[in-house]
Amino acid sequence: MGELKLEELSARNIVAANNLSLKPGQEQFIAPVSYSVAASVINPATSWQRVVLLDGVVAGFIHGNFDPNSEHEEFRACIWRINVNAETQGQGVGKFAAEALAAEARDRGFDHVNVIWEPGADGPEAFFHRLGFVDVGETQFGEVIGSLQL
Repeated sequence: MGELKLEELSARNIVAANNLSLKPGQEQFIAPVSYSVAASVINPATSWQRVVLLDGVVAGFIHGNFDPNSEHEEFRACIWRINVNAETQGQGVGKFAAEALAAEARDRGFDHVNVIWEPGADGPEAFFHRLGFVDVGETQFGEVIGSLQL
């Protein structure tokens, strides 16, 4: 595994983050319906967006939300989106990003982090379970709500 580094999303790296490729079949799992619905109420001030550099090259992106006052518990401390370039999946990029977000949540006083995903054969469920997320519920759209105790 190469050197992993976290960097705040910026004008310098946003194009690379937007151009991350996916493995075939993964594109349908990028944004659960719940996130699209909630996007209209997310406060930009609570957003946490980082790219993961692998040997100096953007290999992943993570978007989190930290809003202790959100009316929806699942969005108070959550992974909003995580993308890892197809060519670097399986090299620890996603795990590194999720662990960084979990550390940030802990530093902000949260005791758990949530994530929502759509179930499916090529979906992210196995990845989140490997990280220690456990299924704790379901959204009104049938998506899984997972939680990681910190």
